[in-house]
Amino acid sequence: MALSPADWFPAMPHLEARHLLPLLSSLAMAWLAALHYWQLGQGLDARLGDVFLRQDARSRQPPAEIVLIDIDQDSLDDPEMLDLAGNWPWPRAIHGELLDFLAARQPRAVIFDLIFSEPDRFRLDSDRVFEAALRRYPAYLPLVITEGEPSRFAQLPPILGARAGPHALPDAGLPLLAPKAFAPDVWRTGVINFLADADGVGRRYWLHYPHAGWQLPSLPARVAADLGAAVPERADLYLHFYGAPFTRVSYRRIFLESLKQAPQGLPELRGRIVIIGAAAPGLHDLRPTPLSPITPGPTILATALANLLHDDYLRPVSPLPSLGLGLALIWGLGRATQRRVSPLRQGAWLLLASLASLALAWAMLGHNLLWQPFSTLLTAWLFFALCALGAYVRERWEREHAIRMFGRFLDPRVVQAVTEGGVLATAQEGSSREISVLFSDIRGFTSLSETRPPEAIVRLLNRYFDTQVEAIFAEGGTLDKFIGDAIMAFWGAPIASPQHAAQAVRAALRMQARLEDFKRELGELGAQFDIGIGIHTGPAVVGFLGAAQRLDYTAIGDTVNLASRIEGLTKGVARILVSDATRDACMAQAPGEFTFIDHGEAKVRGRERPVHLFEPRSTA
Repeated sequence: MALSPADWFPAMPHLEARHLLPLLSSLAMAWLAALHYWQLGQGLDARLGDVFLRQDARSRQPPAEIVLIDIDQDSLDDPEMLDLAGNWPWPRAIHGELLDFLAARQPRAVIFDLIFSEPDRFRLDSDRVFEAALRRYPAYLPLVITEGEPSRFAQLPPILGARAGPHALPDAGLPLLAPKAFAPDVWRTGVINFLADADGVGRRYWLHYPHAGWQLPSLPARVAADLGAAVPERADLYLHFYGAPFTRVSYRRIFLESLKQAPQGLPELRGRIVIIGAAAPGLHDLRPTPLSPITPGPTILATALANLLHDDYLRPVSPLPSLGLGLALIWGLGRATQRRVSPLRQGAWLLLASLASLALAWAMLGHNLLWQPFSTLLTAWLFFALCALGAYVRERWEREHAIRMFGRFLDPRVVQAVTEGGVLATAQEGSSREISVLFSDIRGFTSLSETRPPEAIVRLLNRYFDTQVEAIFAEGGTLDKFIGDAIMAFWGAPIASPQHAAQAVRAALRMQARLEDFKRELGELGAQFDIGIGIHTGPAVVGFLGAAQRLDYTAIGDTVNLASRIEGLTKGVARILVSDATRDACMAQAPGEFTFIDHGEAKVRGRERPVHLFEPRSTA
């Protein structure tokens, strides 16, 4: 993949964390590929896409050329209809009379979304009346694929429109509910089976029902083809729903008006497509769609037909744009995490990208293009959550790591500032900066150690070091190391300080005061116990140096060497000596806080030019 390996959790060799981010990125990208190849996110995309479809449908008006005649609850309960037709199911002669009435109004087509699978054995004459009407005005009747004994496609009447493909099985068949109440010559029919997705919601409609190399046309596809519309050569059609209702009229109303000499108040039917179907809840023709869990079946059929007639159905977009979007987002998040971009900024950019994608999906829906990037965006957000969690864990680890690393060198308050300031990475890399370096060494230690047991000397040294380190930490210094009985410390790193020289001199004066207290504790031994302190200010390279098994945070360079040489020059001169560079820095950083006694110039080993030395005194 394009993302190069990154140190997500630096300096964590036991966890091999530098491989973690590329691994997560690779897994996320692999998941995206599987998501689109096996359509694992199809259900989520469809569910969230329904929200878009409902909003889009609000602005869509169905074509006026389709009129629905509803067998609604009023039609079933109306006293006049009960006198004329009785209880449901009505005699089929009722439909025949209605068909004759409609035919006189010259519609483009009449479609019955009602099942006529068995003859009415108690009213055969009624079936003949409807059959005769179908011969006078051929209407469309539904075909339902059901369960039971299959009917061989090769033996079906040609009027059903079954087509054999090049690899069709000659004996293939399906159990069909055909309009067997009438003679086969009036079977202008098509499949109306409800096509539900895995979640049970109908978002598509059959165009050509496939089976064993054969195809059966759906009712909308057959009507659209007969009316001259182009029907796609594929199995199904993604419905583009209408929010406003189709033109509707109650079956009761239009039938009762048809019995009058001069019917009034009926919708215009000339040149229209009339669909007659069940709308009453008790007739059980209600189906779940993105618009409603109880969408009448005739409305779904009408939507499919209107989409075909007006080339208004939805075209699913290839999964490649979604895959490309997801890969780009994951790659970008991985790179941002690698470069330590804050999760807040990453989240803001991901939010903008998500909103832009959703806006594009919405705009495409207005052009009959169905793009559903929801599972892709969700994957990106989950990956972002992992990256944010990783950044949090990394920050926590780095803080603990900083505390472990700097706790040996710095005052705890300075360690807190280091961890909060996020300077660990800079410290690890090393950098050149101006610092003030202090060296302190004990005078008379050799003779003292010759007269005391080693255990007593160790205890004495530890007590002495405690007092001196406290003075260094009190002024925000960094304890570099103990060199035998000597101490090295510096100021200005890892946290830059504008008063590093003044802090070093203050620490030296504190160390001197602590020494006097310590000598009083020693009693007679204190008479031969003394120290020398040298300070120099200048540039040095500061950072973690050493091997992987042992690292020390230290400073190296000529500034360090000169501070050590100055400490060596304190013998017989003064307890504390500083260079002219330190004096000048103190006068600039803390004017009036110190006075300096000039001790002249001294030759330093390894340097051609002598160094000008001063003894600092506090003015307080």
